[in-house]
Amino acid sequence: MNRRVVVTGVGLVCACGIGTEETWNALQAGQSGIGPITQFDANAFDCRIAGEVKNFDPLNWIEKKELKKVGRFIQVALAAADFAVKMAGLEVTPEIADATGVYVASGIGGFDVIEREHSKLLQGGPGKISPFFIPATIVNLASGHISIRYGARGPNSATATACSASAHAVGDSFKIIQRCDAEVMICGGAEASITPMGIGGFAAMKALSRRNDEPARASRPFDAQRDGFVVGEGAGILILEALEHAQRRGANILAEIVGYGMSGDAYHITQPAEEGAGAYRVMMATLKDAKVPPDVVGYINAHGTSTPIGDAIETVAMKRVFGEHAKKIAVSSTKSMTGHLLGGAGGLEAGISILALRDQVLPPTINYENPDPACDLDYVPNHARKAEVEYALSNSFGFGGTNAALLFKRWDTR
Repeated sequence: MNRRVVVTGVGLVCACGIGTEETWNALQAGQSGIGPITQFDANAFDCRIAGEVKNFDPLNWIEKKELKKVGRFIQVALAAADFAVKMAGLEVTPEIADATGVYVASGIGGFDVIEREHSKLLQGGPGKISPFFIPATIVNLASGHISIRYGARGPNSATATACSASAHAVGDSFKIIQRCDAEVMICGGAEASITPMGIGGFAAMKALSRRNDEPARASRPFDAQRDGFVVGEGAGILILEALEHAQRRGANILAEIVGYGMSGDAYHITQPAEEGAGAYRVMMATLKDAKVPPDVVGYINAHGTSTPIGDAIETVAMKRVFGEHAKKIAVSSTKSMTGHLLGGAGGLEAGISILALRDQVLPPTINYENPDPACDLDYVPNHARKAEVEYALSNSFGFGGTNAALLFKRWDTR
């Protein structure tokens, strides 16, 4: 019999706030974190807006002499991990060090460092490349730094499955604990791709919103006038624990993770499969893993990126999974406020789903102004909502047709 696994900590860093409660309060208030790009001169770009983490000072978490060794994605990951560990009241003592793992994902890693060091190469030759270039850049170094910081000597890994990456990291961590390969996992994801190549690359694909004059209104999932996604940055880190371990140390339990699914579209490198086949199968796999019927789900934190095709396809998939019950489910895309964190999205949105269960408050989809006949579910438009919800599902879909979904259950403290 698989062990039960619970969530005891959530750490969030994104455009809506630095810290879990700050972020959660902004989301409940429907506040957009999206604005003009300030990290580089974007005047020549088709898209000049993003969800930047504003006023982020890495020196609050990293010593000045260490900064050159870490890309921005590692910096925000360390910050989010700090918030998560403190919320969980977790101390990785020598007794549990070998049973405490880290699994933090990213879609690309240190894009900022790659661009910076490539510029040095072109301008000054190979002798100008930093000896810290590789460790500051590669995806698994967020996990590496977190494990070093806390002395976590258990399973250590990282996924790079595009926009599903951190949902896969959370789900894989859930399974690692279930099968007794760890007692605790620090897991999630981070991304910092607001760079000339990051923005320019997505813009070249015509994937980004061009609503540059109205940044706060640009990300509008499921709205008829959506015109593309907005890149966000940040991190979402969770503390997962075996139920018995959490109870033994008197931890405050936020929610239980009960289901995880994976699927592949086998269809197209960037477009979702027709009729949402991959999204349908990953949600069904998650419900099967949790051993619950579809009609127990009361809230879905949708992938909902604000692209014309993606949002319509996800809606089709949800209706295929839930049938008539789909009309009764509250669905929201918090990307309307945070932007799309790419490889960090699943961790952030899993954390948001957990807070929604904790407080019984559903965050809104802001900028929902023009109903789309192809998107005809309850998207919690524009204002947060109090609701009685027992199960929350979080969807993540990535380029290459890689899909992940996570199901969380309310921890009943009544």
